[in-house]
Amino acid sequence: MSFKEINVRELDGNFFTKIGKEWMLITAGDEEKFNTMTASWGGIGILWGTNVTFTFIRQSRYTYEFVDNNPYYTLSFFGGNLMKELTYCGKNSGRDVDKIKETGLTPVFDAEAPYFEQAELVLVCRKLHKQTISPEGFIDKKPLETFYSDKDWHEAFVGEIVKVLKKD
Repeated sequence: MSFKEINVRELDGNFFTKIGKEWMLITAGDEEKFNTMTASWGGIGILWGTNVTFTFIRQSRYTYEFVDNNPYYTLSFFGGNLMKELTYCGKNSGRDVDKIKETGLTPVFDAEAPYFEQAELVLVCRKLHKQTISPEGFIDKKPLETFYSDKDWHEAFVGEIVKVLKKD
């Protein structure tokens, strides 16, 4: 099966499920060097009159360097398949292991950032904005206590959806 490009307005499905229950891979870099990580936080919507994604990556994650240092990243969705592989990519660092070798995922390099042949849906995103999640911004302190007791802050990235690829 191959991918075909579709209009972003043709996206269907519940992204609460796609992101929160089925998860996604955030990937950035190039054919020479890239990294991917599993994410279950994020969203899509409209901001500044633009179709965008919202992704959150801890500054300590290896993938952070790749997203931070490249103009594009991808979000790959697998429809609830490959949960073992996505779990592996979420629990292991690309600094220490070859995630691609260990999971058998097949990278594709025909877009501005890598994505995976096994994906059902890919969003190619161009970075527009980033901002650190910081303690000053919390109105409700419970998430601050629950998720940031170690002060390992997330960086929030807003990316314009420049291409949507869907499996035929």
